[in-house]
Amino acid sequence: MDVVCTKTDGGCCGGKTAGNAASGKTSRKYSGQRGTYTLEIQDREFIPVLLGNDINTYGMSRAFYEAYGIRSVVIGKAATGPSCNSRIIDFRHVPGLDTEEIFIKTIRKTAAEFAEKKVILMGCGDNYVEQIIRNSARLPENIVAPYVDEQLMARLLTKTEFYRMCDSCGVEYPATFIYDRSMGSGFTLPFGFPVFLKPSNGIKYWQHEFPTQKKAYRLNSEAELKEVIEQIYGAGYDDRLIIQDFVPGEDSNLRVMICYSGRDRKVKLMSFAHAVLEEHTPHGIGNTAVLMNDYDPELSEKLRNFLDSIGYTGFSTFDIKFDRRDGRYKILEMNIRQGRSNYYVTAAGNNLAKYVVEDHIYGRDLQFEIANARNLWTVIPLGVAFRYTRDENVRKRMRELVREKRVTNPLFMKGDNRIKRMLFVYKSYLSHWLKFRKYLEQ
Repeated sequence: MDVVCTKTDGGCCGGKTAGNAASGKTSRKYSGQRGTYTLEIQDREFIPVLLGNDINTYGMSRAFYEAYGIRSVVIGKAATGPSCNSRIIDFRHVPGLDTEEIFIKTIRKTAAEFAEKKVILMGCGDNYVEQIIRNSARLPENIVAPYVDEQLMARLLTKTEFYRMCDSCGVEYPATFIYDRSMGSGFTLPFGFPVFLKPSNGIKYWQHEFPTQKKAYRLNSEAELKEVIEQIYGAGYDDRLIIQDFVPGEDSNLRVMICYSGRDRKVKLMSFAHAVLEEHTPHGIGNTAVLMNDYDPELSEKLRNFLDSIGYTGFSTFDIKFDRRDGRYKILEMNIRQGRSNYYVTAAGNNLAKYVVEDHIYGRDLQFEIANARNLWTVIPLGVAFRYTRDENVRKRMRELVREKRVTNPLFMKGDNRIKRMLFVYKSYLSHWLKFRKYLEQ
């Protein structure tokens, strides 16, 4: 794999580049322990600008590089993460990026820097997507933002409205109770324990931190439920809470569906995956650690009808769980962006960056496709994956994919091995031995 490099302030690669103005490319040699690589930049009429710090930004940047040989700009509010110190990324640290004033100032400055290009602006976190959509009228003309409008965003982010939309399209979800603070303790759930508790407004929720805060809660009793409710509202959160019947089963009952809907508001790609393991740290609950590409045309068609009926455009990600009680899939959540595990789609043959570029930059017609390929995606060591995956049928499929060398870790790209970045990546990678032991062997 050739790796992109360019000279920025001080040079991301610590060396000079040899330019070729006629070809629009810049190349240099980089010698590493695993050989010599030709590092090359493709000069395109567009530039990807991705907002965030996690593996979502790296997965999308890698997709843009592999499809177009282009170096993405990644802007994060923290000077850390897998995209920091990458050879295929121009990483920029902007504290307070998720605040409106700094967001607008940063995007305008970046758009002016690339005034001769189209700037594909993508959020890799819910807060950034919301900023892009809410401020779309204030963004420069060369910004391309592949998202829904503010009205549809508000409907999708409001869980009560989202569930109404699901009902109208026959999309199933767990039995749900919407809790309002005005109810106090005088409420009765229409289902028993355990239950799953999460905020109706995730963005507002994370703006009010408290020591025991989690992304979501599995609660086993009424006493636990009321205690957590008091903690959440005591920290300043003032929106509704979602209490759902807990769908039984291990992590291996979870599924993911990433879709892309075009400018014509019709679905172009659906890629289904079987989640094998999730992270289990308090802030990492819900983050996929291991998954396998899968195929389910019936579920795909149901979600395609849902997206088409609401006039959706851009990436969407559905978190799903298989309910063994009735043998049906239940939608847990929908994100109006590509998920953090997005590279599982690209690795199996459907490069996500190409869908945005071919649709929004080149205006080409895209044909509908349901992805059907086999691959194992992981951001944790395979030893951890096999140790904590208890479903023997899933373990068997994983072993088959390992034998066939159909395994991808999105963070380890040949040649993208600057020392600072690799120290961060390996530290994070190996830390999963301790994290899974701590949270799954208690």
